[in-house]
Amino acid sequence: MQYLETKSEGTIGTITLNHPEKRNALSTPLVDAIVETLDGFARERMRVVVLRAPPGMKIWSSGHDVGELPEGGRDPLGWDDPLRYLVRAIEECPAPVIAMIEGGVWGGACEVAFACDLIIAAPNATFAVTPARLGVPYNVTGMLTFLNACSLRIVKEMAFTARPVSAERAERLGIINYLVPPERLEIFTYELARDIAENAPLSISVMKEQLRMLAGAHPMSPRRFERVQGLRRLVYDSEDYAEGIKAFKEKRKPKFSGQ
Repeated sequence: MQYLETKSEGTIGTITLNHPEKRNALSTPLVDAIVETLDGFARERMRVVVLRAPPGMKIWSSGHDVGELPEGGRDPLGWDDPLRYLVRAIEECPAPVIAMIEGGVWGGACEVAFACDLIIAAPNATFAVTPARLGVPYNVTGMLTFLNACSLRIVKEMAFTARPVSAERAERLGIINYLVPPERLEIFTYELARDIAENAPLSISVMKEQLRMLAGAHPMSPRRFERVQGLRRLVYDSEDYAEGIKAFKEKRKPKFSGQ
């Protein structure tokens, strides 16, 4: 499958992101391939799925494929955005999904990692929420994914500064489950996957769905939702949004005016 390597051993499925030319950017073809594979693993009744990049990668995923984002006048992160499909597929997969991470996790890839059920990382892993560097307005469901992964203050720090959080700090904050030396990362991850796979799959899938529903139980009135959407519209209709996308494509630092 293009951009992916997949395998299954017993009841454990593995998805390896493998598009190094674009640093595993979450393009529509890559996302479609991941979602298709997750659907296939569900039909095959895989009990655990490991989502990873090839060993030794410096970038686990660079996040959104910025080349696919609209340059203005349209919501760049709407319900039908590829990232939304991927996050929903991970959350709705009946089997636990383990993110095994080496290297940098940028932008939308942070949400993908945080949507996984468990995160196991090497010391060189970093997590950076970067929409502010592009002038992109993140969406409500994406923000909820971040809030379910870490505290409000940490979400604000990551979103406002766009600075990367180290794996060591992420473990202290409870963002990741385990910090493992690189030479033991794969061994440890698959040992944990086997422990999960030996337990009752129906019980696990039901508990996962219960936790998903509880994590999403944050009611918002229609008025407040419309308010949020209106605020986001101000951003993606702004000069700053157009400047951020243009600067990224031109490989230069953006000059934001606040308009």
